[in-house]
Amino acid sequence: MTRRQAREEAFILIFEKQFNDSPLEEILELAIEVRDIKPDDYIKNTFFGVYDNVDNIDKIISENAVGWSINRLSKTALAVLRLSVYEIMFLDEIPSAVSINEAVEILKKYATKQDASFVNGILSTVAKSV
Repeated sequence: MTRRQAREEAFILIFEKQFNDSPLEEILELAIEVRDIKPDDYIKNTFFGVYDNVDNIDKIISENAVGWSINRLSKTALAVLRLSVYEIMFLDEIPSAVSINEAVEILKKYATKQDASFVNGILSTVAKSV
């Protein structure tokens, strides 16, 4: 599995968690069973890492989404923001520019061009401040 594919799987898990109160382990196990994914360390570490740090990540998103509350963001945009902010903050081996570009590509696939531009702006600001 390529890093891009792994990132997309992590995004999907993060997105699913927004609608599911089950423990993270159960969500991951169900994804393995239903979608037949084979999660690598990146997927597991990122999925669990996002939710281990979700309050801090959401605070950073809120501070940088000027004029928007986190509750007004689409679930898709929020999942991508959480994933990318996690990468920027905690995964030094991934350059911020790569994380931002990959977030935009995910949003082009799963959301709208406007979402991609909006998230690009937020992540660029986050990357400069971290």
